Amino acid sequence: MLMKDRIALITGASRGIGAATAKLLAEHGAAVAVNYNNSADAAAEVVKAIEAAGGRAIAVYADVRDQSQVEAMVAQVTERLGPIDTLVVNASIQFPMVPFVEYPWDGFEAKLVGELKAAFFSCRAVVPSMLERGRGCIVAVSSGLSRHPGPGFCAHSTAKSALDAFVKSLALELGPQGIRVNAVSPGLTITDATARVPEDRKQMAARMTPLQRNGLPEDIAGAVLAMASDLTGFVTGAYLPVSGGSLML
Repeated sequence: MLMKDRIALITGASRGIGAATAKLLAEHGAAVAVNYNNSADAAAEVVKAIEAAGGRAIAVYADVRDQSQVEAMVAQVTERLGPIDTLVVNASIQFPMVPFVEYPWDGFEAKLVGELKAAFFSCRAVVPSMLERGRGCIVAVSSGLSRHPGPGFCAHSTAKSALDAFVKSLALELGPQGIRVNAVSPGLTITDATARVPEDRKQMAARMTPLQRNGLPEDIAGAVLAMASDLTGFVTGAYLPVSGGSLML
């Protein structure tokens, strides 16, 4: 019960890494808010699974790129579950996967700005109550592509690099007030978001990984749990690769 009596909000938690994280944090005692944008039914299924296992969860709607929606979501979670002390910034912002010379500026801008809005607005909405209580934890889901870019991923790599810098800035500013901020960095992970990655590329990535496989959502969820729990109480500003060894720092 590493998260006993904790209140956690996971953005983009209706599927993939977010859903696995919501279930695992709930399994360890957290009351969990499952954020969704377009996938209400999927979010409801995550909540149903958590409740069936004896946990406590609610589904909450918000497009996390919209400040007013984020603020309304946080107010709803606070009213129904209590003050949020754990935030997982996970919501995925879609992007075209094409070579740079074919990349439309609008697509690049939407990914970069959307990624930072999602992180900024979510953190801005939950940090004040964390400051009041003198404790809190934020875990952002980055990507190994922020350190080791791949073809067709220029927008994603740039956006996640900016997220990494944001994490370090918040860790520096909020640490004296008892708030830890860290990033976990998945390698290629089998989710809906990576369904468009060609199968041969997935197999090649697995062969190049010391553990000889692609990641699963549960692999990333375990790392988020570790970073969110008090077991890592003296860790902040960290970038944790969760890639089976494909990225070693």
